[in-house]
Amino acid sequence: MNSISAIAFSGMNAATARLGVSAHNVANVQTAGFRRQQVLQQTQAGGGVTTSITQLDAAGSDLAADAVQQMTALYSFKANLRTVQVEHEMLGSLLDIKA
Repeated sequence: MNSISAIAFSGMNAATARLGVSAHNVANVQTAGFRRQQVLQQTQAGGGVTTSITQLDAAGSDLAADAVQQMTALYSFKANLRTVQVEHEMLGSLLDIKA
């Protein structure tokens, strides 16, 4: 099993990828024939996620979906960051007890 921080960092990387893809989709909304991108996430056996970016088959935009993806990515990143912070605080407390 991976460490808590490694799992959280993989979640932060996935959130960053989702935010980047969403921004890419919004930036290219006026481009003729533009095909939106999407992020696919898969869980890893020991914990965490992997991501891959694919293009949708049909051209077109979906600004509502992109706005939701941006907000979801933000909250996901913050939650995973908080996990790393709590792990750091717990490690500090454990070291204080041992000292």
